[in-house]
Amino acid sequence: MALDGYDITLACYDSSETDSAIYSDSAESDEMDCPDVPAAMRCQCNMHEGIKLEMWRHSSGMKSVVNIVIALKRMKPMKPKSSKFGKAEALNFFRDSVIQERRMNRIAASTPSYTKQSKVLQCNVCDQFKKNLVQSGGSAQLMAVTLRDGNNQYKVQFSLSTYASPTPNPNASQPVCLAISSSNFYLACTMVGSSPHLTLKEITGTLNTIKVGDSNDNLLFFKKETGMANNTFESVKYPGWFISTAYEDYEPVEMCQMTSTASGRITNFTLEKKQVIQS
Repeated sequence: MALDGYDITLACYDSSETDSAIYSDSAESDEMDCPDVPAAMRCQCNMHEGIKLEMWRHSSGMKSVVNIVIALKRMKPMKPKSSKFGKAEALNFFRDSVIQERRMNRIAASTPSYTKQSKVLQCNVCDQFKKNLVQSGGSAQLMAVTLRDGNNQYKVQFSLSTYASPTPNPNASQPVCLAISSSNFYLACTMVGSSPHLTLKEITGTLNTIKVGDSNDNLLFFKKETGMANNTFESVKYPGWFISTAYEDYEPVEMCQMTSTASGRITNFTLEKKQVIQS
């Protein structure tokens, strides 16, 4: 059996037989206690009663010798249970004597959470073609409508709260929540049937911290500026799904998977009449 450049054979001998020690007990000695013999020397050591260890030295450095000595120092007292002492018994002997068992405790992964920042922005939201988001008849559905002058009272005002992401975001996007000002309703990306849909969700408590996996993680969106003051809003809970509007008026504001205009949906929005109401 090979161990750090040494071939080791263990065999049974009479317990009255005494052999020379392999290594000096002195901490200051760098030399082996074996007699001066040629390079292919053989050292013998009485480890324990009934066991004799024979070592044939290979061309190896002092580090290998030290490793062997350390291993020998750690060996536990052991007697063979039978006169047969083969390779399997030798392997078990070294495993039980040298290998130290170490218990590893699994550390539970912490749940990522988003923390609300102090800045809150009040604004109107309209799509790339200037259709405004309005709420029809107090329903839980938003629509996109082109409003004429004098109908600004129908525009929905939003309170946009920013959140700190638990991990750096390579897409340079900002986690936000969009609430209808002076209300408890928030935009939420909710699974309805087999696909996510945009709904208005009423929240009665505070949202200072939103943890991934809790009941309110569908309120978070990644807001990303796309140039020319345009922004996209991607669901944090359902990556790849974006808030979007149709090209026609009076169509519901919904979620879609594609960001290109070829999808038949508009995903670019501008924020108008912005005003910081909390900082």
